[in-house]
Amino acid sequence: MRFYHLSHTDLDGYGCQLITKQYFPDALMYNANYGLEVKLSLQLIQQDITQYLDEEIFILISDLNLTLEESKHLDDFVNQHNANNANIKLLLLDHHATGEKSAKAYEWYILDTSRCATQIVYDHFKENHGASKVDFWLKDLVSCINAIDIWLENEKENFEFGKVLLRLISQANEINATLFPDLNRDYRLFLLQNAAQYLEKENRNIALDDDIHTIKKAFFMQYYPNNTIDNLTATYLVDTLESYKEHFTIYYKEHKGLLTFSLGSISIPANAFLKANEDYHFFIDVGRRGNVGLRADGKINVGTMASKIANGGGHPNASGGKFKDFAETIIYNDVKTFVQNKLDQLQM
Repeated sequence: MRFYHLSHTDLDGYGCQLITKQYFPDALMYNANYGLEVKLSLQLIQQDITQYLDEEIFILISDLNLTLEESKHLDDFVNQHNANNANIKLLLLDHHATGEKSAKAYEWYILDTSRCATQIVYDHFKENHGASKVDFWLKDLVSCINAIDIWLENEKENFEFGKVLLRLISQANEINATLFPDLNRDYRLFLLQNAAQYLEKENRNIALDDDIHTIKKAFFMQYYPNNTIDNLTATYLVDTLESYKEHFTIYYKEHKGLLTFSLGSISIPANAFLKANEDYHFFIDVGRRGNVGLRADGKINVGTMASKIANGGGHPNASGGKFKDFAETIIYNDVKTFVQNKLDQLQM
């Protein structure tokens, strides 16, 4: 079975996916905030599904309420393909009251405002697939997420531990979520799973709070010897860019460049990447709102490039600007097509 799971971008959303991973380790994961991100994520899932219509497919959406329009579009997609002998099952498990109209319109839309989405997903999987082999810690972790997400202050121990979990996940920004969504999700799930080891400790919320830095470093120390977290994350980023560089490569005439999306603060990683890859001559990062940063290694003038393609300017090896005609997106390939078209039209 090909399993797709779209969930929210907060503690509750990632809690849902942690549960799914215990039952379907190979599930394909997506995360989205409301609005455009949900729409684009659903489009990505639907595009992928059309390549595997000969397989059994399950779509799970959690901790996100869909509008009536979004629900209808998704329902039509599933019904159309199932009418042509596909086998697509659809389920939405959520607790946001704003989804009431969609829940009344579609049987696959399950709404329960009394529990957080993680609790709903946990209960669903346990009822339909039995207890997970890691239920000895998963059950208590779910209770803590439920306590903080629906604000059960009377469950003091769970609530206080949930508060620490909330910060642990909201501040897990060491791996860029826009550029590397799968790696960022793996990181957050790693943090949640390791936080569960504190459930049996005395003053568990304080113990977890004390060790957040250590838990974060433990993720990166799977790959590198001990160092400061800044150095660990910088090395991880450069190595990740190296492994993704073919996908991130763009061209200006005979010059190769690397294009990132919403990376931010590019001076150090851009310089490190260009030094390690002498066949690359420039580095561009585009932000979610079209702001752009450019770096070079002396073989091309990115100050001139910025002025011509992004209404900007700066130094030959460091410049910036903004694309006035940039359309907001979360899809890297859309950004790559946009920037490559700009470079193809550029005369310097």
